[in-house]
Amino acid sequence: MSKTTTPWSAFSGPNLGYVMEQYDLFLETPENVDSDLAALFEQYGAPVGSTTSKSESVQVDDSLMDVVLKAIQLADAIRTHGHEAADIYPLNDREKKTERISLEFYGLTKQDLEKVPVSLLVQNPPAFVQNGAQAIEHLKSVYTNKVAYEFAHVITRTEREWLQSQIESTKPQTLSADEKKELLARLTHVEGFEKFIHRTFVGAKRFSIEGLDSLVVLFDTLVEQSNKEQVKQMNIGMAHRGRLNVLTHILNKPYEMMFADFAHVPNDAFIPKDGSLEFSKGWYGDVKYHNGATYNSPSGLKVKLAYNPSHLEVVSPVVTGQVRAAQETTDEAGLPKQDPSAAFAVLVHGDAAFPGQGVVTEVLNYSRVPGYQTGGSIHIIANNMIGFTTEHYDSRSTLYSSDPAKGYEVPVVHVNADEPEEVIRVAKLAFAYRQKFNKDIVIDLIGYRRYGHNEMDEPMVTNPEMYKLVHKHPTVRELYGKNLSSESLVSEDEVKKLDEDTFAEMQAAYDRVKELPESKAHEIVIPEAVLNGMPEHESGVEEDRLRKINEELLTWPEDFTPFKKLARILKRREEPFNGKGKIDWGHAETLAFSTILQDGQSIRLTGQDAERGTFSHRHLVLHDETNGKELMPIHHISGSNSSFVVHNSPLTEAAILGYEFGYNLEDPNTLTIWEAQYGDFANMAQVMFDNFISAARAKWGLKSGLVMLLPHAAEGQGPEHTSARVERYLQLAAENNWTVANLSSAANYFHILRRQAAMLENEAIRPLIIVSPKSLLRHPKVGADVAELTSGKFETVIEEPNLGKNADSVTKIVFASGKLAIDLADKIDSGEGYDHLHIVRVEQLYPFPQEKIAAIIARYPNVKKLVWAQEEPQNQGSWHFALPYLLELGKGLEISYTGRTHRSSPAEGDGEAYKIEQARIIEEAVANN
Repeated sequence: MSKTTTPWSAFSGPNLGYVMEQYDLFLETPENVDSDLAALFEQYGAPVGSTTSKSESVQVDDSLMDVVLKAIQLADAIRTHGHEAADIYPLNDREKKTERISLEFYGLTKQDLEKVPVSLLVQNPPAFVQNGAQAIEHLKSVYTNKVAYEFAHVITRTEREWLQSQIESTKPQTLSADEKKELLARLTHVEGFEKFIHRTFVGAKRFSIEGLDSLVVLFDTLVEQSNKEQVKQMNIGMAHRGRLNVLTHILNKPYEMMFADFAHVPNDAFIPKDGSLEFSKGWYGDVKYHNGATYNSPSGLKVKLAYNPSHLEVVSPVVTGQVRAAQETTDEAGLPKQDPSAAFAVLVHGDAAFPGQGVVTEVLNYSRVPGYQTGGSIHIIANNMIGFTTEHYDSRSTLYSSDPAKGYEVPVVHVNADEPEEVIRVAKLAFAYRQKFNKDIVIDLIGYRRYGHNEMDEPMVTNPEMYKLVHKHPTVRELYGKNLSSESLVSEDEVKKLDEDTFAEMQAAYDRVKELPESKAHEIVIPEAVLNGMPEHESGVEEDRLRKINEELLTWPEDFTPFKKLARILKRREEPFNGKGKIDWGHAETLAFSTILQDGQSIRLTGQDAERGTFSHRHLVLHDETNGKELMPIHHISGSNSSFVVHNSPLTEAAILGYEFGYNLEDPNTLTIWEAQYGDFANMAQVMFDNFISAARAKWGLKSGLVMLLPHAAEGQGPEHTSARVERYLQLAAENNWTVANLSSAANYFHILRRQAAMLENEAIRPLIIVSPKSLLRHPKVGADVAELTSGKFETVIEEPNLGKNADSVTKIVFASGKLAIDLADKIDSGEGYDHLHIVRVEQLYPFPQEKIAAIIARYPNVKKLVWAQEEPQNQGSWHFALPYLLELGKGLEISYTGRTHRSSPAEGDGEAYKIEQARIIEEAVANN
């Protein structure tokens, strides 16, 4: 082991021999070894493999061995437990625990330590460290001051060595006099911005940064380091606290624009003319502390602050997805090419939210998973030491907010937010760690919250002890100003004048805002491209092209041996092109993907078991049964100039769906698809549907073409493997915000995928929710003939081909979707004996195909009854959504429902009970009544 993490490398000669003898004894009878030495063996392992040169070796007198071992333990304890004694709380309201790092705890004295060689305790110590006692004091000074470190949980040795070296050996870079003055000016503007709003717009919510002002300084440092390393993009995700200050001082949103937002004055007049600031707006908009922006800096660095709802942590996966897309190039066949140095994420968390919101650990969990890693995110806990009104002891079960990160081997650095120079140093350390090891790191920026949760709250009502301290505590700017005054860098009068000048600067900006008239309420205007809906798109593909693609997909290298049973199954995909059988769902999907790649769109598909497909229907990734080698035949189709990737995702829904939404936002020309293992697994991602996917365009003007596949159907598998909860997406459907389809045709699936890909960068694009099949994946009535793929387009409705031939005889029209539509088709078979009946498959539920259905109804002059048939309970599924349309379409006709009755559970738990109920629904639907 390396000398920076093990004490053994400092031993040589008889001393090393003694330690090795004791280690042999430890392996046989550990109880016979001194407990202190045994503890070191447990921690560091065998005392062998030293790389220390002879000139570096240290001779230790045998009489000092006990002292040396205890001194080494003390040094390690300081590294491991020094954070418990550190001065990291600005309000100084937490007990400092020093027992485990005291000399007395180890039975040591200063005189004992003075005899211990420095090299046994600290590698590459500062010049002033001349003996063991000074080495221990040095360690205490770096581990128990205004910054505290936790990295003992990091398993990889090289990472621990590097961190230890950076902390203990690197001489801290001090700021020059000019840099300190610039820092004071920056803090004055950060504080002054909040004070100006507080005085000028009394009672307005802003979720002030005050108490964590140095967060802006931290961001400044990350921007500076990014410029030095020529990083192309920094993506920020954060909740509302401090957001306005970050928008103003990091994204460079002009003061006038911000004050205009508070004064209800149009801010467009103050948009920078140089194009440095980009932002979008929806037709409804959002509160000012949810909005985002993009800053294009003169250096070429792009800084993006993501739009974010009030659900505190859900933006984190969205931002990491955006970063992954920014790192990848997708314009060549094969896998996308990733450059982790091109972009990185900075995720700002609340101290209550970081341990409290499960999506945080979901993001940490996938941070090094191949399909989702981004080369490390820098996490910042904006630690107010309170959650709304909740004290830390009611908020979590851990010592620190940051503790969940330790389970993922993420280093944690705690820093006192009242020490801006230390914040700068910590930011540089975090950036360097991320760049070197491509891993996440957490900065726990510990401060306080100067006012209540929002500026109208009175925190003394619920947290009087804390706020007695807050009210007496000087601001970061005041403290730093006094420091510089004591250093004779500025005078107290200069500090005061800087504050006054800053206020005057903001007042002048506001005066310019006041020259404009206040905004009047205006009518909501939805873009025509949205209102007009998705245009019809001819999506057929020439048969010769499909045939060649199919041959290439079924051609494998000679040295590749797929699983024999699977090979036989896949080879059957030749048959439809030879006039035998049908193209099933998975086959149609692969053909669609291949043609989309040839058309120039890249594809990213993820989900639990997405490579194979939950129902063993996809098989995009083949495995050599002799050696496990992987092959993706779709990478080898001719004419493709775009990347394709499919990833099996972690067992996570919320974060993964958010990630894919973010990826799609950043790279709108990639067809991005997320597949739920079962449709109801999307329950765990409902927050992403509610807050982002359904309304991002209306709130923030963000376009998305994300595709979501949600397997659905009542098949006797019990409640939790039945329903995709389609009613939830239909309830959220409005203003053409997305497409919801419940398909019963592999050809229609082929065409809707191709339509979505073709529309990706069109103004009409919107997300696509497909209620996809399970047992129907291989059903012959779902399968497609080759001719169905060579011409045509996505059909929003499909009429049952064996019914409705005699228009005058039809008295009943049944509307159904998905599996039930196929069950009904199986029931009527050739159509003989069902002259009274016509069945219409509603393939697209939203936007509801009203005009096409009206035209169908008009063809049957004697129809008396319109029936909506579904397999879901009456209070679920699409019945309540479809009913108003049916009432409007069927004026004077009887409108009825066929399906399960109202239920709290989606399905029966017993397979036999399911069969009885399903048979009843089918019989009732086709009956002549």
